[in-house]
Amino acid sequence: MAKFAYFDCLSGIAGDMTLAALIDAGADQEQIQAALCSMGLPELKLETQDVKKCGFRALYLQVKHPPEHAHRHLHHITEMIDSAGEIDDQAKELAKSIFQHVAVAEAKVHGTTLRKVHFHEVGAIDSIADIVGVSVAITSLGITAAMASPVPVGSGQIVIDHGRVSVPAPATAEILQGVPLAASSLQAELTTPTGAAIIKQLATDFGPLPPLQIESIGYGAGTADFPEQPNMLRILIGQRGELDTSEQQSISEFRQPTVIQSDSVAVLETNLDDASGEQIADCVNRLFDAGALDVTQIPCIMKKGRPGVVLSVIAPPELSSKLETVMFRFSPTIGLRKRICQRSLLPRQTITIDTPWGTIPAKSVQISAHEQRIKVEHDDACRMADQHDLTPESIRHYAEGVALSDNERVEPV
Repeated sequence: MAKFAYFDCLSGIAGDMTLAALIDAGADQEQIQAALCSMGLPELKLETQDVKKCGFRALYLQVKHPPEHAHRHLHHITEMIDSAGEIDDQAKELAKSIFQHVAVAEAKVHGTTLRKVHFHEVGAIDSIADIVGVSVAITSLGITAAMASPVPVGSGQIVIDHGRVSVPAPATAEILQGVPLAASSLQAELTTPTGAAIIKQLATDFGPLPPLQIESIGYGAGTADFPEQPNMLRILIGQRGELDTSEQQSISEFRQPTVIQSDSVAVLETNLDDASGEQIADCVNRLFDAGALDVTQIPCIMKKGRPGVVLSVIAPPELSSKLETVMFRFSPTIGLRKRICQRSLLPRQTITIDTPWGTIPAKSVQISAHEQRIKVEHDDACRMADQHDLTPESIRHYAEGVALSDNERVEPV
């Protein structure tokens, strides 16, 4: 029977706390151990023990393994998961979705692509064990829906591979976009990137404990001790009654990693029927120089049947006054329309691609959590093609293929 889980994140959430709480709530530790070993990690061992946190009992989990220093990429981890014979398909998909949240966040904060991003702490064996172990536990317990309390992240500063950063760490903050956060005065990192990715994937709602017929409760202990409160995660599992259609889906489908972002832009427009082409072109160039994000010219028919142009400008709201001045000074308009619009957009960044003929800049666009688009600008391709007696299209084809895959490359001709 499908079950519902409530994550009580009083002291945040981390991967080891979550896995410990699920084992404490009834997940089979030996089954999880076997699943992890089948990923090609035969020396990995899960060790658990009862501990006290501010006088309350909780289960503490440690992942034991030989030392290693490798930084894995996402595709390495995906291959390990897919090759595991003791993990069912539902748990595999859930684990890969959780890792995807981390990969998208790490790629953004480090200015790279999903293909090239290193996983640092998340690529370490213990974090792989946490995420995959949680996925196996969730599916084996029959949990198909979950919600959580608002998530505290802590405060202060911590030291990571890249030096000292404020809490929440950059990747954690990226992952937790859209997740309600709870205030905490504790000077510590309460929520880790692994924990953030787990709760982002599992929880479809955040708030107080809903009506629930509790069947089991698990307590997972964190490593640190706080005098103010017990450092542990509590997970309550049971029946919530009739679930709506969305809650009857597989939990791996609940919150697919999303990369769509939103912001606000100013849109300035004016109709021109008494400007020459040269005057409009000059105005457009000045608008771009002043910070316009985009400028378009739309042919139109104005009053008295005269042909005209709608000059439309998209700009950051803080630059709208500056761009208004440009339009009034360098076009014959005596009035314009302006509005603030909400804009949905895909994350994009400029990257450089190594080719046999040198490096070439390109735009990397994240279409979804599992798909990206690479675009080499035509002017850049032309410059490289002219220098090496190649065609621009072959340069673009090769460079974009290199960025998307290290395995399938088409030699230019």
